[in-house]
Amino acid sequence: MKIHQKYILRCLELGKKGLGTTAPNPMVGCVIVCDEKIIGEGFTSPYGGLHAEVNAINAVKNKSLLLKSTLYVSLEPCSHHGKTPPCSDLLIKHKIPRVVIGIEDPHEKVAGKGIKRLKEAGCDVTVGVLVHACRQHHKRFLCYHEKKRPYIILKWAETQDGFIAVESDQRVSIPEPFWISNRFSKQRVHQWRSEERAILVGTETVLKDNPKLSTRDWAGKSPIRIILDRNLRIPPSFHVFDRSTKTLVLTQITDASKYINNIDYEVIDFSKPMAREICKILYRYGITSMILEGGSKTLQTFISEGLWDEARIFKGAMHFERGLAAPKISGKLRSTSPILTDTLFIYTHD
Repeated sequence: MKIHQKYILRCLELGKKGLGTTAPNPMVGCVIVCDEKIIGEGFTSPYGGLHAEVNAINAVKNKSLLLKSTLYVSLEPCSHHGKTPPCSDLLIKHKIPRVVIGIEDPHEKVAGKGIKRLKEAGCDVTVGVLVHACRQHHKRFLCYHEKKRPYIILKWAETQDGFIAVESDQRVSIPEPFWISNRFSKQRVHQWRSEERAILVGTETVLKDNPKLSTRDWAGKSPIRIILDRNLRIPPSFHVFDRSTKTLVLTQITDASKYINNIDYEVIDFSKPMAREICKILYRYGITSMILEGGSKTLQTFISEGLWDEARIFKGAMHFERGLAAPKISGKLRSTSPILTDTLFIYTHD
């Protein structure tokens, strides 16, 4: 089993190269081994492109070696036609005799069907290697298909005395937006944005800061912007409506004449648990992961409803003495790391 773990670990290393580009597909890694040597490797191409198994097989120069090889893959090979043909059929076509799979795919179109097809074709299949590591790696994809909602990451910065923003009257003397964290932490946030499908903020955050919610300080695709604007108070001139990336507004206003052209709108019932209603819509949109950047009221709503998976909290060096209190959260502290004058705390909702 140790040799299986070695190559599944390599699959996970390869799969990470697809972070931020493969969604809503999973970021799978694949390794092909013959006579204890890797003869082909691959990971999932950006969405719409080739799957990891296809890229790994294409990387094998001598295809005859496939007849006596073992293929390792972090997630069960697909068994249905999507934008590409089923990977399980490709493995059968090349008569690969042994396949080792990290974890089963929970997608209703797969869910064991790929494994069944391989076994029926006479392939020796092993399932369940480094299960915890594979589940952690595929956490966004698994959350979407198992819980029917995006993987939700909460993010905010707070002062040493526990404030997330200054009071409204302090805005007169302090430039907007006022940064609690340093520029290196800000760059880290832009990196995170490039890794997730969507970013969500509330009305007050947009009105106070007029954010772009893009990845200006990091190479990568900007996330889909999800804006909570119950009464459509945000002016059309604000950055979130600049059409530089897809934007979805969640509102209670049903009058479409008040909508901005080329911006998507969804009506939600604000009298119901709001976080749950938002998750239903994002699931329907195929959004597998979301980073929630505030403000405090929106963050606390998701915390109170128990709809979050990870919290990334920066604690800056400054004190406000008064202001808007940071959200209250209870979770398992996974790591603490310094970023110059800031400290980054990462919690998980276990």
